[in-house]
Amino acid sequence: MKSKCEKCQQSLSHESLAYICSYECTFCEICSTAMQHICPNCSGNLCERPKRTKQPLNVIKDQIKQKFFK
Repeated sequence: MKSKCEKCQQSLSHESLAYICSYECTFCEICSTAMQHICPNCSGNLCERPKRTKQPLNVIKDQIKQKFFK
């Protein structure tokens, strides 16, 4: 996930509300609203970016447990 808005360069953490298009162009909430949720690069819809709720290492641990220790 990108860490800055492509329009205003505002920092975006993984927990920040941000919007992306299908090509993963990333914009903050303010810029996305100003652009009426239309990506200026591809003219696609900007949708709310999914949030990460776990650290990557914990995700991998859970996947290994599910695969090998059912």
